[in-house]
Amino acid sequence: MIEDRRGVDTSTPRADALDDRDLVELYATMVRIREFEDQVHRSFLAGLVHGTTHLCQGHEAVSAGAARALRDDDYVTYTYRGHGHCIARGLSPEAAFAELFGRATGASKGLGGSMHMTDVARGLIGSFGIVGAGLPVAVGAGQSAQLSGRGQVSMTFFGDGATNIGAFHESLNLAAVWALPVIFVCENNLYGEYTRIEHTTPFEDLARRAAAYDMPGIIVDGNDVLAVYDTVAGAVDRARDGGGPSFIECKTYRQRGHSRTDPAKYRSAEEVEAWLARDPLKLFRGVLLARGALSDRGADALVEEIRGEIAAAAEAARNARWPDAETALNATYA
Repeated sequence: MIEDRRGVDTSTPRADALDDRDLVELYATMVRIREFEDQVHRSFLAGLVHGTTHLCQGHEAVSAGAARALRDDDYVTYTYRGHGHCIARGLSPEAAFAELFGRATGASKGLGGSMHMTDVARGLIGSFGIVGAGLPVAVGAGQSAQLSGRGQVSMTFFGDGATNIGAFHESLNLAAVWALPVIFVCENNLYGEYTRIEHTTPFEDLARRAAAYDMPGIIVDGNDVLAVYDTVAGAVDRARDGGGPSFIECKTYRQRGHSRTDPAKYRSAEEVEAWLARDPLKLFRGVLLARGALSDRGADALVEEIRGEIAAAAEAARNARWPDAETALNATYA
């Protein structure tokens, strides 16, 4: 495995500074993302989500761990599988559901939907339906952060398939040449839509590609939320200090198909079962139990509380008003 950490200080794990309350909050974020996505699936089957939707069950440790390392004024771009990043950054589930349902109370007033959920006030500057389209936008945000002098960073999330397109290479090259405070986070779940990585890419350790642009390339267990947090926090600190960009590859797995029309029959039962055994929520719950930060009863109660919160948010969004017809084109450029 490639572990090029040049300039990324991981000698003192940042997770060691998190107390029990911090860890429980991190777990709660992961549970909230899982429950949100499970409810999105049910809402889609009920006909409330128009078009398609792409769910991120299995990616929760990446979303929650990376978000924990960011400031409120940092910038984030993400893919159409980005609901988890929005929830981790503090977007309310009700506003997220309302956006999915096309309601006026949605994060983008119902105009973005599942694939374009955005909340600029939280630094969520774009979810992109085109593979890799968020990378050059994040580079632009990184240049803005550099010029502002406020110590902000820009972070972009993308899948393994995006590393094969031109915009990926152009973005890494420019970020390196200008030493921009951009953190490139690859969520490598082994599949680009329906195709396994070995059929499209000559190697599975995608962090190797960072060497071509003279930036750190780091591989981390994307199902270990504390490992993600430690690694991302180190890269963020480096970027804030003027050290330039980093590439972080999070090895993870999506537990469902590519989209809601995909039964994922191209994956073997053995492969799926092996990854489900390393479910990020189960892994972190075990850490909290071993540490004494939560009991089994306390963890169950927390899950039930969040499940109720998510159900109430979905119901409120379902009953929210539709946008007015006369305002439907207000955010459309002619």
